[in-house]
Amino acid sequence: MSGKTRIIEVRRNVLKQNDVVARALRQRFREAGIFVVSMVSSPGAGKTALLEKTLTLLRPQFRVAALVGDLATENDAERLARSQAPVKQIITGTVCHLEAAMVQSALEGWKLDELDFLFIENVGNLVCPCSYDLGEDLRLVLMSVTEGEDKPLKYPTIFNTADVALITKIDLTDAVEFNAAAANCSIQAVRPGMTVLNVSAKTAAGMDAFLGFLRTQREVARVVAVSENDSAFAAGGN
Repeated sequence: MSGKTRIIEVRRNVLKQNDVVARALRQRFREAGIFVVSMVSSPGAGKTALLEKTLTLLRPQFRVAALVGDLATENDAERLARSQAPVKQIITGTVCHLEAAMVQSALEGWKLDELDFLFIENVGNLVCPCSYDLGEDLRLVLMSVTEGEDKPLKYPTIFNTADVALITKIDLTDAVEFNAAAANCSIQAVRPGMTVLNVSAKTAAGMDAFLGFLRTQREVARVVAVSENDSAFAAGGN
């Protein structure tokens, strides 16, 4: 019994420290005027392919960069570098998720005020990343059409901690007989009202809507930040 108690206490301490770092990162991002998007999914859902496409399409208009987490190798970072955006790989070793301190360390040497978007690709996992805030503005959870319509029912926590669900690889919908309506029902059963976007990195289907959504969310975040700064200034003046 005492052993279980110690395990719980250790977990709480770890999460508490992560939250402290995440809050500091969020404040740092806000002051720099950068919009941060994190991406979570199971392995093979197409995070890297989607991120490469996103960086490539946004780069002509915005200053974009990416951090990518993986247990081993720098393969994903090398792939994302083809977009010509700044990219850093975070190799986690045996850790199955990214933590705020890892992101903080990876950002050393980067001038955040020279970026508009920062994307963080988490380790392929639908369990561990649920509990770890990375200071992001927006968390995307990806599920591909090849994973089955009931994925949200099997992993409800990650869908409840994400802001938006992306259904990826929609170019394979017919080939795998994916039922989009059933998938949406599963998502809404877990997270009523959740925004769902459908994309294909291969054919670019749905990419315009996705990129438009990101631009809108960035503008909303900027308006909120300005409003909060004005309110704080007014309160200080009183």
